[in-house]
Amino acid sequence: MRKVSFLLLFLTAALFAQAQIATNIYWVQFTDKNDSPYSIDNPEAYLSDRALQRRANQGIGIDEYDIPVNPQYLQAVADCGAQLLNPSKWLNGVSIYTYHQEVIDAINALEFVESVRNCPNNPKAQEQKERWLANEMKAVESQRDMKGYYGGGATQINQINCAALHDSGYDGKDVIIAVLDGGFYGTDTHSCFDNMREEGRLMGVRDFVYGSTSVYSQSTHGTSCLSTMAAYVPNTFVGTAPKAFYFLMHTEDGYTENIVEEYNWVSGAELADSIGADVCSTSLGYIDFDMSQWNHPFEHYDGHTAPMTIGAEIAASRGIICLNSAGNEGDGICTLGIPADAEHILSIGAVNGSGTRAYFSSVGPTYDGRIKPDVMAMGEGTYVADGYGDYYNGNGTSFSNPVMAGAVACLRQALPYASVQEICDLVRQSGNRADNPDVRYGYGIPDLAKALELHPVEENPILAEEIINVYPNPSQGEVRVALKEGHNADVNVYDIMGRHLYSYSFNGLNHTTLENYLNQLGSGVYFLKATSELGNQTTKLVLTR
Repeated sequence: MRKVSFLLLFLTAALFAQAQIATNIYWVQFTDKNDSPYSIDNPEAYLSDRALQRRANQGIGIDEYDIPVNPQYLQAVADCGAQLLNPSKWLNGVSIYTYHQEVIDAINALEFVESVRNCPNNPKAQEQKERWLANEMKAVESQRDMKGYYGGGATQINQINCAALHDSGYDGKDVIIAVLDGGFYGTDTHSCFDNMREEGRLMGVRDFVYGSTSVYSQSTHGTSCLSTMAAYVPNTFVGTAPKAFYFLMHTEDGYTENIVEEYNWVSGAELADSIGADVCSTSLGYIDFDMSQWNHPFEHYDGHTAPMTIGAEIAASRGIICLNSAGNEGDGICTLGIPADAEHILSIGAVNGSGTRAYFSSVGPTYDGRIKPDVMAMGEGTYVADGYGDYYNGNGTSFSNPVMAGAVACLRQALPYASVQEICDLVRQSGNRADNPDVRYGYGIPDLAKALELHPVEENPILAEEIINVYPNPSQGEVRVALKEGHNADVNVYDIMGRHLYSYSFNGLNHTTLENYLNQLGSGVYFLKATSELGNQTTKLVLTR
């Protein structure tokens, strides 16, 4: 599967004028975010506390990308007679639905509209995508022993040594994984997800294709992908992140192959950011569309051209670890699907249970010469759940990707303060081909336990109360800071935008100076990062004067 790049967004108006309004979906590109009611000084209005904490952990500030699309612009487009679909703050536009040329003319006349671009359909590319999905969902003969805690999932988990992370207590607990796919039929009923539902770890769902309140239709593809991470039926099937939280998003339209699906995905990734997701798993990729004017030629695979690639890069810059299937196009020169070309994500190829590359696994390099895929996981004969209450062995990088995404979520649990780049580098460095990567295997099959060992011990996180305790929190008055007895600590104070405000070293006896500083701060959210011989600790302080 594939879709379009921003290079095409600057095609001449004459080209689009030749197209009839045979279809009804358009992308409206805005010129700016002027006069917005939102600002970078009040991110609580559009980002959750969880999202702000993730950024504070990684030292990431707020910028203009984070500001939502101007609601006045959206209302003006709606007033022209269009039905609004999905706005995107990162791309600063909105997808719309209309049949009428006069509506498009009225929108084009708005002073803050840069362009309106038609996203037409044709069944040709969709048929190719359906064949690809059918091959992935086709059961293959199982050669796996069902005994043991992981059941049918044992080979795919042990191949990347994810079990070692589980044994150390890193099973995805408190990590949020956003799963963006083409439908999750059966996820609400399959027994392998009972534990996730019973423990309240299914955080929510969102349909970016139809705008409905359910994602449990159209396809079982997302269900099978999700199962490689979230399944928890000991001795039958346990996934790579069995205790993580999940948010399911339907962004892929199973009936068309349309550039708007890339924009759907970006809107989904923005939601993942706003709720505080740590990991984004996507088993989708786009190359050719129903209308060839949107197709992705080789030069689009440069890491910053296609809309979905741009969105993936922005998501990574917000502190989300994005993983994407490399694709199922086999050998050639750059057979990847967009956004597998993105530089700061992990693109996952497929191997079988013996570690041999699957014949269908897509290869690089990118247009600018970078190695892709990044790493490999089991995508041939992968054990997955179907949407009908059973299990099967399937083929596709759609499955190798979530296998790895769940494992990376466990690594994120172990290293909550590591940056996205650090996590991705650790995964690559732990690969069995790290010393000699290539465009067919990338850096090879990772060893997740080795990845954790490669991270400097002194930078690993510690439990919250081990260095300082800040109380009361939230506070409407004075703030107290207590240091664990017998230790010294360096404390740095940051605001919600990640700007450094204050540094202080104390030993527990001279806490008054730090408290006096905190007590002079105005209402807002602040972060205190304490560093001692014990490690690092970041604490959020909420002041309501």
